[in-house]
Amino acid sequence: MGSGDFTREERSFLENLSRLATANPFLPERIELEREILKDDFEEVSPVWSKRLDRQNPNVVKVEARAEAMANPIRTRLASGGKPSASDARLYEELVFYILYYRFEEDFGRAMGEPAVRFYEPFCREALRLLSPPAVFMRIESELPHWFAFLFQIRRASHHIFEFIVGSSYPAARLRAAIWQSIFTHDLRRYRRALFDRMADVSTLVTGPSGTGKELVARAIGSSRYIPFQPKTERFILDVAEAFYPMNLSALAPTLIESELFGHRRGAFTGALADRKGFFAICPALGTVFLDEIGDLDPAIQVKLLRVLQTREFQSLGETKSQRFEGKIVAATHRDLAAEMRAGRFREDLYYRLCSDLITTPSLRAQLEDAPHDLEELVRFIARRIVGQEEAEAVTSEVLHWIQSHLGLDYGWPGNFRELEQCVRNILVRKEYRPTSRAIDSPWLVDLREGSLTAEELLEAYCAHVYERSGNFLETARRLGLDRRTVKSKVQAYRKRSARTS
Repeated sequence: MGSGDFTREERSFLENLSRLATANPFLPERIELEREILKDDFEEVSPVWSKRLDRQNPNVVKVEARAEAMANPIRTRLASGGKPSASDARLYEELVFYILYYRFEEDFGRAMGEPAVRFYEPFCREALRLLSPPAVFMRIESELPHWFAFLFQIRRASHHIFEFIVGSSYPAARLRAAIWQSIFTHDLRRYRRALFDRMADVSTLVTGPSGTGKELVARAIGSSRYIPFQPKTERFILDVAEAFYPMNLSALAPTLIESELFGHRRGAFTGALADRKGFFAICPALGTVFLDEIGDLDPAIQVKLLRVLQTREFQSLGETKSQRFEGKIVAATHRDLAAEMRAGRFREDLYYRLCSDLITTPSLRAQLEDAPHDLEELVRFIARRIVGQEEAEAVTSEVLHWIQSHLGLDYGWPGNFRELEQCVRNILVRKEYRPTSRAIDSPWLVDLREGSLTAEELLEAYCAHVYERSGNFLETARRLGLDRRTVKSKVQAYRKRSARTS
């Protein structure tokens, strides 16, 4: 074995660490890789990586410590003239990359709220110390600004995903994993090499029921884009948190939507008293335009949006000169776009331009059925935003007590997260919340009239129908004269059958 060769133990550790460092942190593979690295020292933790487990996961701390310990003897051999193979050199680079992230993690976190960065010099100094001699790692010094920007992006993405997507249920975990892929793709190495500055070319479509946080998903993606770093000024070239342009398309008239998106020249229409730049003109290349309720977009504007996605060009109202849009588009809808296309209300070519990256947000009911204790965490999250940290615990306790006493902990939350938010506000102001009775689609009634339901299917459908109206398994059981567990099993069976046939 040459002086630069790695031992079998070193190479095994570095290969596993490389896979861990580039894995989607919100998928189960992360846990298995930690287990493989730590072996008997691995501690069982929740399989769902949520905010409360971010830095409380003991395995993260242990892997970090082992990475630091592994780097020292390898660096000593390399500094003494060892010459590793190209593949071993890449493995060691990824080890250093991992170490640098955790060593400067807190600094990167503080940098999210600061205009200037004051730790780039020590970052470079430490990177070059670990990656010596220069003869082995010739390209590294010129790549350090990119390393720095990429690590900052990982820190921002982790922060925003944890901050916006709350809960320890599997549906919430899958949503976090999907957002991570939207930002970095499934291949982090390829992203770092070639895609970091090209993701604006990939549009994202977020679908899901109303009130499930589609705008939060869009903000997490838009706030986590790659930002180049300028060593001379010690600044990132943009604060992407200030380059997010949201528009609810269902809330505006078509003419207003055109003006807001494309801009207009003075006199282009009645009331256009001055030139105005639209979102596509003012959004920078690293910015994001979020089009909420894209399914409600007027067909004439769909054509213009399609042109933006196809050619990156647009024209302001009243102008013939074309301009370029360099930013990213994220769109969202609660509508069934397949049905809208069949009805001729939504263009197929626009849909296929939008859906190159697709995310579906889960209902609040699905999250709470998987992890009922998440209700407390979600209420606390809302309370902190409304009343602040000091009052949040008292409000959380008050809201949970009211929900348990009046709605029951198995209430279905048909309005999803938005309804829960209004529940918290109502209880805060009036000490009560009264859900609005909502009509529901009942396709099973068609089957009933046609006589195509079995007796068991009819019971399942009717239990689901009453449950939708009461929002509570206990109340449904009381109304139907059935056991609560029977009602729950019938409702779940109906949902599974509906999912298979939809």
